[in-house]
Amino acid sequence: MNRRLLIILLIAFVIAAFSTFIVVRLVGTRLAAAGRPQSSTRLVAAAKDIPLGTVLAPADLTSISVVGTAPQGAITDPKNAIGRGVISPIYTGEPILDSRLAPPGSGGGLAATIPEGMRACAVKVDDVVGVAGFVLPGMRVDVLISGVPPGTGSNQNTESHTILQNIEVLSAGTDIQKDAEGKPKQVQVVNLLVSPQQAQDLSLAASQMHIQLVLRNPLDTKVTQVPETEMSTLFSGPKPAVVATKSHGEGHVKKAAPPQPFTIQVINGPKTTEQKFATPEGQQK
Repeated sequence: MNRRLLIILLIAFVIAAFSTFIVVRLVGTRLAAAGRPQSSTRLVAAAKDIPLGTVLAPADLTSISVVGTAPQGAITDPKNAIGRGVISPIYTGEPILDSRLAPPGSGGGLAATIPEGMRACAVKVDDVVGVAGFVLPGMRVDVLISGVPPGTGSNQNTESHTILQNIEVLSAGTDIQKDAEGKPKQVQVVNLLVSPQQAQDLSLAASQMHIQLVLRNPLDTKVTQVPETEMSTLFSGPKPAVVATKSHGEGHVKKAAPPQPFTIQVINGPKTTEQKFATPEGQQK
């Protein structure tokens, strides 16, 4: 046999043997990992659907086993969850995370859902006027005030102004969670999530002005500059522009040009004549 061919075959055999060894090692490692039991963690989970504002009790909790890495902030001891308020709805079988619960000792209900540094301000609304019957917790509204500014003393000076925009609704009436069917209902009071300064503005406006809520799209978070509206502007049309000029240091109103006469062309066969007529404005002058 040719020596050169023998060397080529020997090299090919070595390469094939090495490749087979690598594949066997990889497959064996995967099979061993699959057959090896993985570590699991026992976590505290919801035994039933838990609505917003609920104070957790032992009957609300159960435990589940999670294979692999547990979710960040997951609670493993029921003692760390019992007695704390729920600030976000938790569903059956869902692990309970520390971020979904109010701090220990803060209780439940509406107060537990208020973030640090914010306030819940109650606004009395009309059963008929506005969108009071369509406001549900979690929606976004603008707050409008209407009334006579102090010092004017005339109903003709009534103004309307947008004082707050993109404000979250915490509760409507006594409900702090959305209706399952989303049906509107009439409410007397709506609690809004505002800053301390906004709470002062609302309180002052409620004592002097009429407050109305304006419902907005929750995806529309843009805050725009809305000019105030006066009662007189609703009934008055655009004012005519007056052009003033100065002559020799004295101001006077520029007079309008006299109206031009209009011409009628009369065609009678091959004969064409024109007649001029003065405008009605010109005749009155």
